Amino acid sequence: MEIFEMSGLELAEAVRNKEVSAVEVLDSVYSRIEQFPQVGAFAHVTPELAGQQAEETDRRVARGETLPFDGVPVPIKALTPVQGQPQDSGSRLLLGNVAEEDGGVVTLLKEAGTLMVGKTSAPEFGFPAYTEPETGPSARTPWDVRRTAGGSSGGAAAAVATGMVPVAHASDGGGSIRIPSACCGTVGLKPSRGVVSPGPVGVSGGGLTTDGVITRTVADSAAFLDVLAKPWPGESYHAPRDPLLDSAGSYLEASKRAPGPLRIGLLLEPLNVESLDLHPEAEAAAKRMAAVLEGMGHVVEEAGRPFTADDWLAFMPLWTGSAAGIPLAEDDLPKVTELTRWLREEGMKLSAADYSGAVNAVQTLTRKAANGWSQFDLILTPTLASPPVFPEDIVLPHGADDFEAQKRFTPWGSVWNMTGNASITLPVHRADVDGVALPFGAMLSAVRPGGDGLLLALAAQVEQVDPWPTITAPTA
Repeated sequence: MEIFEMSGLELAEAVRNKEVSAVEVLDSVYSRIEQFPQVGAFAHVTPELAGQQAEETDRRVARGETLPFDGVPVPIKALTPVQGQPQDSGSRLLLGNVAEEDGGVVTLLKEAGTLMVGKTSAPEFGFPAYTEPETGPSARTPWDVRRTAGGSSGGAAAAVATGMVPVAHASDGGGSIRIPSACCGTVGLKPSRGVVSPGPVGVSGGGLTTDGVITRTVADSAAFLDVLAKPWPGESYHAPRDPLLDSAGSYLEASKRAPGPLRIGLLLEPLNVESLDLHPEAEAAAKRMAAVLEGMGHVVEEAGRPFTADDWLAFMPLWTGSAAGIPLAEDDLPKVTELTRWLREEGMKLSAADYSGAVNAVQTLTRKAANGWSQFDLILTPTLASPPVFPEDIVLPHGADDFEAQKRFTPWGSVWNMTGNASITLPVHRADVDGVALPFGAMLSAVRPGGDGLLLALAAQVEQVDPWPTITAPTA
């Protein structure tokens, strides 16, 4: 097996057993990055830093002193600080900024032995469901480089899908791990609120966003959740009790357990708009997973919407409020994108009462979802309403139109940022669209808090029964 074909767990074992060196791993990584520039995976690469880390890894391994993921390349999303590295968050307004310290997840990944090979592309401040940064290349799905890789972790998904790296750090505030994973044919888990900390100095804000990883295998997703699921002092949110984690002891072990039999609700209606034209292959992805689950002995039944599209609008003040919170002067506004300007303008219109009402409304929506889906263990939906879209169909001249197009592209994912429950997309389906084979994801989402272990266990079952291609060379 070639280095680029290995999963994170396989690569760590190979380095630990001295079958391959960390320095050799880096040669493979940067060779793949140079081979596929058209997917726009990286905002910038860090060969000097990664080279120092690789040499230190090889010295430690030679002494018999190993870490769990020695030599495994894991790039960091452009929005997250890495000490001494550029920190522009995809915005030309911040060009030239350099991070003064590591983010908490960067520290944990470093302590696990991973190699920080670069910063992956992300759109300005991570707001959109596409990756068109102002400071670097746009991210494209390798399945068709004319189409978006999704967002906001689009560079991370493109890097994993092309075999540049087996695992990439990502974050998700409204679907930003799961959207690009569906576009690029990768595995994307949004952990439960409180499982992965923004610490030691980060804050959780409205509680929508969490860090995680994008991978090609469920086992890697589970293993790296074990790395990242470490609290720091002063947490605002705490991990909910996870029954499967309690019994298994780790997320990786939980992913090896057979859950079971489960009752799963199949939902094809959108949650953030009243109606939409669902692409037949997006629907086919959810129904394909439903058939696989039924074949494994689980019960799949139709699920309805427990709240209205108007209820979903509680998301907006939290999202636009975060844009309003970016410290921008009037002179800065011409330097940001139209979408950021529009989100900020909408956020600046909010009163304290508006924001307080939105927080309450999100909690009310969470109760409606819990009660309305109480008969189910999990909810199954398509991940996206369509195949990966062409940028010109979603990056629109007016912010309101742009955001509406994003809503229709991803009508389910943000609900689990609102409820805080775990959600995972799997690349279960592929289909020809206008003469090009494209990936379609199906998403399993927890109804109750602490469902990460259950999702990983069920996802591992699906992967075993209905495996997917793991690496895609870019095609036009």
